[in-house]
Amino acid sequence: MRRREFITLIASAAATWPLTARGQSAKKIPKVGVLWHAGSAEEEAIYLRALNQGFSNLGYVEGKSIVLEHRIPDERPERFVSMAKELAALPVDVLVAVTQPAALAAATATTKIPIVFNHVPDPVRTKLVNSLARPGGNVTGLTNIAAEIAAKRVQLLKEAFPRMKSIILLVNPSDQAMGIFIDEAKTSAISLGLEVRIIGVRSVEELKRALNDLAVDGTEGMITAPNGLFYQGRVLVGQLAAAHRIPSIVVSRETLEGGALMSYGADFQAIFRRTPVYVDRILKGEKPADLPVEQPTKFQFLVNLKTA
Repeated sequence: MRRREFITLIASAAATWPLTARGQSAKKIPKVGVLWHAGSAEEEAIYLRALNQGFSNLGYVEGKSIVLEHRIPDERPERFVSMAKELAALPVDVLVAVTQPAALAAATATTKIPIVFNHVPDPVRTKLVNSLARPGGNVTGLTNIAAEIAAKRVQLLKEAFPRMKSIILLVNPSDQAMGIFIDEAKTSAISLGLEVRIIGVRSVEELKRALNDLAVDGTEGMITAPNGLFYQGRVLVGQLAAAHRIPSIVVSRETLEGGALMSYGADFQAIFRRTPVYVDRILKGEKPADLPVEQPTKFQFLVNLKTA
């Protein structure tokens, strides 16, 4: 190689190296939006820890290798919508939607940003995905199939109280998944000879009034729907149901710990720890359309001995 050509090559390489280094140091940190459901970070603390643990298990460090943008809608339908739009407008690289109302709001806000939902009872019947195996579009995630196992909760309550003749289904009419839950629970209740009454509440204040009314009506048993409102009001449900001696069954360990009598459902914290796996796969190039919706394989039946 001629001396002049060699000098030119070295000069060219020297000019390139700093540019490469600068490019590596300026590597974009992924931004993930999280649309929650309850009213504060304190209310979400159990699941927030599980979500953060999931990201930590994958090697992510908040502020260094990932940025999390949290939004807290306080179970208010209009805030689900506005906050989903806000996260989409930032924009975020992936949008995590916690519960069905959040997932539906996110899917309405964007058809381009990948969405990972969790704790959605039936994403197919609510048209979030085309199928569990092949979601299609920009949405996938983890279902808790909480509406599908409503029948099992009815059976467990009846087995515990064989003389029971009627039950209350406590639902949030603002949630589109309520129809699925009601259908499953009613079918099971009727087959067991139980009368069914449906009570709709849209806020914690409405929940408090409804529970006080149920005590006056002589309610024999109560089942809460898989909806964030009943997680938000879990202590209220537990305290009033126990005070008025109303046997109740809820959907998770966390709602049981509020004071309800029994719970049956998936391990909700495990679902939160798994959610970052889907986020990570998408950040690494996989498409939501090709990621099957994950279903839980482990279910817990728990009894609150203190309440019993």
